[in-house]
Amino acid sequence: MNKYIFMGIQGSGKSTQAKMLKDDYDLVHISVGDIFRWNIQNHTKIAARIKRVIKEGRLVPDDIVEEIVRDRMAMHDWNYGYILDGFPRNHPQAQFFLESYDIDAIVHIEVPDEVILKRIDARRLCVGCGLDYNLIEHRPAVSNKCDVCGGLLIRRPDDEEAAARQRMKDYHEKTKPILEVFARKELVIMIDGEKKPDEIQAEIRARLKLE
Repeated sequence: MNKYIFMGIQGSGKSTQAKMLKDDYDLVHISVGDIFRWNIQNHTKIAARIKRVIKEGRLVPDDIVEEIVRDRMAMHDWNYGYILDGFPRNHPQAQFFLESYDIDAIVHIEVPDEVILKRIDARRLCVGCGLDYNLIEHRPAVSNKCDVCGGLLIRRPDDEEAAARQRMKDYHEKTKPILEVFARKELVIMIDGEKKPDEIQAEIRARLKLE
């Protein structure tokens, strides 16, 4: 069983890399961000709290995040392992996870802040089917319309520059330091996230010694 955490600033490409890896190794991709969005779309009890803090570019409170992660991990649908994406985001969350679950490696995808801002500025989301677009590498055939369902493409509220910069600040101050916690157990693998996606994926597999 392979159990990994993928870390990196939002826009670093960690979700893309997780999705590329999961299919070949029958891993379950657990994206905390996707779970947040599902709650918002389905108007659950905690949706209003999540929506407010995300729009402001702040981190969702630890109690909500830990509850969501605990509930998701309890499904035990990860027979061959999992990739946890977007968690932990601070020291208390890291301690909670280490005390509750085993992990084989942390894959940290590093990308300079200025590159992250350009990527975030180019991101769009289809309001119809939820498909992600990046106007740098994946432009729709018709401007602002989804190639799959024809839905309108919008910028996520949390992708506005002020929210993106606040999120980056939080990452550098609260999330990146927890790498030291995992490094004490020799679990951290640092990956250059400026390469092409296929090259990044190849490096991840080589560093994780996956065949």
